[in-house]
Amino acid sequence: MSKKRTFSNFGQFWQELFFIFRKRKQIRAAMRNSRISPAFRERLMLAVTSVNDCRYCSYYHTQLALQEGISAEEAGKLLEGSVDNCPPEEAPALLYAQHWAESDGKPNREAVQRIIDNYGEQTRHDIDILLHMIRMGNYMGNAVDIIREKMPLRKKHRR
Repeated sequence: MSKKRTFSNFGQFWQELFFIFRKRKQIRAAMRNSRISPAFRERLMLAVTSVNDCRYCSYYHTQLALQEGISAEEAGKLLEGSVDNCPPEEAPALLYAQHWAESDGKPNREAVQRIIDNYGEQTRHDIDILLHMIRMGNYMGNAVDIIREKMPLRKKHRR
């Protein structure tokens, strides 16, 4: 069983929140551009979610992936960490996304260079923007689960 990843401290949460706020125009552009198709975007989301283990994002992005024509089998394999059923031209980016998540958003230089070599600098930038977005969602979803475990909702008893 994997360990759910969350923010390591409140400062990390604020840093990520401010990053997303500062990059909101680039986020909108990355969501709309033709360099990353909606199906490719959902594969990236599932690849990161496979590392961070957010049940909410797993469900939501699997539904979006199915809407984009990704098979349930492929989505399931991505959530297991496998890129074997994915389009071969997307595999380097999906492996990068997993590495990015495992390294807490600090991929090694060789991995970054491979993405630039395969897709170009602008697409690498778009990929990184999308990875920040899903990590924020994953970490927030996992934080909700931790809070729910520690503070279970109490049922009101009627008299």
